[in-house]
Amino acid sequence: MRDVVIAATFAVGLTDAFFMAFTIPNALRVLFGEGAASGAFVPVLTEAREKEGTERAATVFGGLVRVMVPVLGVVTVLGVLLAGPLVYAYASGFDPQRFDLTVQMTRWVFPYIFLMGVAALVTAALHSRKSFTAPALSPALLNVALVLACLLMVPLLDSLGLPTWYALASGVLVGGALQVLAQWPTLRRLGFGLTAAGSHRDPYVRKAMRLLLPLLASLGVYQLNVIFARQFASHLGRGPVSWLWYAQRLVEIPQGMFALAIASAALPSLSEIVSRGDREEALALFRATLRMTLFVAIPSTVALGALALPIVAVLFGRGEFSPSDVQETAYGLVFQAAGIWAVASVRTVVPMFHAHNDTSTQVAASATNLVVFAALSWLLMDSMRHAGLTLAISLAALAQLGVLLALLRRRTGRLGLGRVVGAAARMGVASAVMGVLLIALTASRPWLSDALAPTQLGLLGAAVVLGGLVYLGVAHVLGVEEASTFTHGVLRRVRRRR
Repeated sequence: MRDVVIAATFAVGLTDAFFMAFTIPNALRVLFGEGAASGAFVPVLTEAREKEGTERAATVFGGLVRVMVPVLGVVTVLGVLLAGPLVYAYASGFDPQRFDLTVQMTRWVFPYIFLMGVAALVTAALHSRKSFTAPALSPALLNVALVLACLLMVPLLDSLGLPTWYALASGVLVGGALQVLAQWPTLRRLGFGLTAAGSHRDPYVRKAMRLLLPLLASLGVYQLNVIFARQFASHLGRGPVSWLWYAQRLVEIPQGMFALAIASAALPSLSEIVSRGDREEALALFRATLRMTLFVAIPSTVALGALALPIVAVLFGRGEFSPSDVQETAYGLVFQAAGIWAVASVRTVVPMFHAHNDTSTQVAASATNLVVFAALSWLLMDSMRHAGLTLAISLAALAQLGVLLALLRRRTGRLGLGRVVGAAARMGVASAVMGVLLIALTASRPWLSDALAPTQLGLLGAAVVLGGLVYLGVAHVLGVEEASTFTHGVLRRVRRRR
């Protein structure tokens, strides 16, 4: 909904600047926020609680706050001061007007990294106690803030003769603050506090920092990937930055909403099992987590590829978002959707390293992703334009997954993935049957000219429902265990409600 409202309110020239500006603190958020929280802080907090109790974990959390808050403050100040060079690093291909606008926006939204860094610290504490609801729901508040800012502030700013993009900047900052506040009550209830006693000299805090440094190197390699993608897109003229952003939002639904959620839920349990030294149980949980991820990711890959044009047209085809914008976004989405299953699998494999307090081995896999992506982007962007970049993203993720699995096998021994591969093949067959149905239902319809007609909306909704049912039905017939687990879980919940 956030991106639907933004696309309808602002032309792609302005959204190119905003999405580029928002990308820069977002990149650092991944480094100092979610990446640090999941890779370094959750395993250490879990270990402290397992070995020395809840109060000791709260003290460790206080020490982490005392280290990270000053770091986040310094990074924020430097980002505001160095906005010009940062934008040049990401978008040297922008024309002077878009470049200057991006620099202004970057200065406004950069404090978001401070707010998100604090929110990630809180999330780490909650995840270490297996509390997932508040951290999972709080990011929605950023979307709520941006939607309300567009709907309420844009008309007001326009009437006052002020730049309407101030609404976007304000929505980002308010949304960041709300994500911290939304998790606060749960944090206090579990015995943690941002003002808790703690020290940077605490051995657990030092261990977390030792884990963090190689993790930052690994994530830093990934951020070079982001820089390359934005740089390449900035040289392709007006629109590609926005088209790539909207396509990325759609693939992040299965990659972020499901795969990342599954991985986040599994990490504390993996950390506990590994700390007990039970290798076989850890591998069994890893395999189950990977199969669950693929059960969602493989049909998502096929469905988003098959329905790329209808989905983009229905979601974004209004207001300032032209039919040409719809077509170009769908073109990029097809090739980015092809890598959903690989990216989702990467996000499931990485926590296995984190559970072993290993944040350095994955640097090689991230470097592989970077090299493959840069090389393929350079080769493909002339002929395929922005779709060449999305295809490069998918193929680079596949290369990264292969390296990660090889490195994990070297660390833990045989992974026992034979049944996972067999299940994935059956999921692929079920997804292919679903994909044929989706294309047959939607391919000949006038999505560019009449996407919002009731008949078109009804057809897309029916296609999604029928496609899901066909996938589940064929998966059942082929003996995919996750299909039975999913169906039985839904039926149990329905019976409870009755």
